[in-house]
Amino acid sequence: MRSVVQNDKKTVRRVRLRGGIAVLALTAIASGCAQGGGPGPDGARPAPGQQPGQDLPEGALHSYADKLRADYADRVAAAKRWGLRKVPLRAPAPPARKPHIPTRDGFEVDDHEDLGLPPVFTTVPTRHKVVFLTIDDGAEKDPAFLRMTTELKIPYTAFLSDYLIKDDYGYFKKMRDGGVGLNNHTLHHPYLPGLSYERQKHEICGMQDVIEERYGKRPTLFRPPYGSYNRDTLRAAEACGVKYAPLWNAEVFADHWDYREWDRDLHPGDIVLSHFRGRDDWKGTMPDMIRRFLNKVTEKGYAVARLEDYL
Repeated sequence: MRSVVQNDKKTVRRVRLRGGIAVLALTAIASGCAQGGGPGPDGARPAPGQQPGQDLPEGALHSYADKLRADYADRVAAAKRWGLRKVPLRAPAPPARKPHIPTRDGFEVDDHEDLGLPPVFTTVPTRHKVVFLTIDDGAEKDPAFLRMTTELKIPYTAFLSDYLIKDDYGYFKKMRDGGVGLNNHTLHHPYLPGLSYERQKHEICGMQDVIEERYGKRPTLFRPPYGSYNRDTLRAAEACGVKYAPLWNAEVFADHWDYREWDRDLHPGDIVLSHFRGRDDWKGTMPDMIRRFLNKVTEKGYAVARLEDYL
């Protein structure tokens, strides 16, 4: 069933067929087969004894097939326009039941669980071949990056620092309007373990206030600068309303990859880090980074999912 969701070419071929085969393909898509028979994309489960799509009029079925074909054609054109080797795979529907997110072994602080502190993790528990793209700080504000990710329909999560975004809050408003989650990376990007609890709380809560004021929603995700934190960091984050502290398991640049694990490879549920950077800091642009990222994950059979959908 997974191929129905992850391989658009097969989906289009099946939906083109008339009669029972087309209905089966439509039913598989609507019911979220890639989720192991779970609910559909809207989270609703069919009533007992029913399967979605069985009573769909033939005209509606063909209209849906036309929509799939047009959508796939658009993505093929976008992939070609942006120089990708293959069309990016589509992620399965978000899980109806969110996975439990534990703190990664070795990343705990004293009394982490007893105090109910935000979990620190590098990978989301999932059996599906998905990875999550996260982008930090906000220094580079490349319009081509916004166009590329929008046209390719690639989800990502941003972790922002106010001192880098305040010269152009509007750039990140465009992201938010496109469905990108805007999250906390502190006001000034300091090395937090070197600060007192109160100063850490000011950095974190202050950025919560900025994002709420500018973008209308208080974040629940926080990434400590440099991936460095201590017990006071997580206490302060929890006091500021943070629920999760995602780190990363791989990092992508415009010209290379870095990995946390010994096998130097991707794994289901890996969080991938990148930064808002351009030629002043990299050997390339943000579109170059996205191109390198997508070429690798697609070649390895991974789709890009939205981190917030799993939390």
